[in-house]
Amino acid sequence: MSQHHPTQLRPTGPDRLADLLSWIEDNLDQPLTLDDVAARMALSPYHFSRLFTARMGRSVMAYVRGRRLVKAARRLTRDPEVRLIDLAFDCGFDSQEAFTRAFGRLFGVSPGRFRQGYSATPFEGQYPMTMPDSVDVDVTRLPDLVSLDAFTVAGPSRRFDGATKATIPQLWPALIGALPFAGQEPSWATYGVVWAADRSEGSFDYMAGVRVAADATPPAGFTTLRIPAATYAVFRITLNGGPLHPQVKAAMARIWGELIPASGLKVADSPDFELYDSEFAPTRPGAVIDFHVPVVL
Repeated sequence: MSQHHPTQLRPTGPDRLADLLSWIEDNLDQPLTLDDVAARMALSPYHFSRLFTARMGRSVMAYVRGRRLVKAARRLTRDPEVRLIDLAFDCGFDSQEAFTRAFGRLFGVSPGRFRQGYSATPFEGQYPMTMPDSVDVDVTRLPDLVSLDAFTVAGPSRRFDGATKATIPQLWPALIGALPFAGQEPSWATYGVVWAADRSEGSFDYMAGVRVAADATPPAGFTTLRIPAATYAVFRITLNGGPLHPQVKAAMARIWGELIPASGLKVADSPDFELYDSEFAPTRPGAVIDFHVPVVL
């Protein structure tokens, strides 16, 4: 790998990690190792690992594997004739079976089903190549409160906290890969629902779901949640066409940290949710997400 290290990055400076991420992206086809990547930063593997994990929320080799799988997903959509065994070897896997298992864990569906269109986009949400916490996103509070009757949603859900919430996007391909299913209501709108939040611990339950009939039996492993009738303040997030998850993360920080306190509204003890309409296209600049926060009248 030494031939792929023409120069080391400076060990200090605000752009050093951004430069490194770009270099990794350009060398995903090479047999990268922790030592190779750490050498680019002129740091020991131990100290580099701590720096990278603290900044990116995952280990460097997990990041490399994720980016290779994202690249493979793009090839599947661009070239429907590409062989899975070729993708496996290009991603650094020893077998097609190992590649298929890793792909399924990340995207929630097998490569074959993904190729048929059962996918969640943009793929960047799973393993963005950009650094976190540097996203400028447009968020506004809609002028009117909205009252909604009770309804039921179903989908994959897990409990998250500060250490694991970066993996929330992995729920979405697990949902998309199961659609449609019996009992799903005709609207193809989807919901990102948060409930049972413990503000002191920073933990919460999150579901990627769709509306279902109250008596529906969803696929195995899915959770069913009844959302009670409530009145909501709605915050509209307007996307810029870039990676979805970093924009949603930045928008939530602004909504909870600035806009809700400034509104003077009291938040009700009820689920809140992101609403994505049936025409939602996350890579289209101007696409919107309406975040519904229940309030006390």
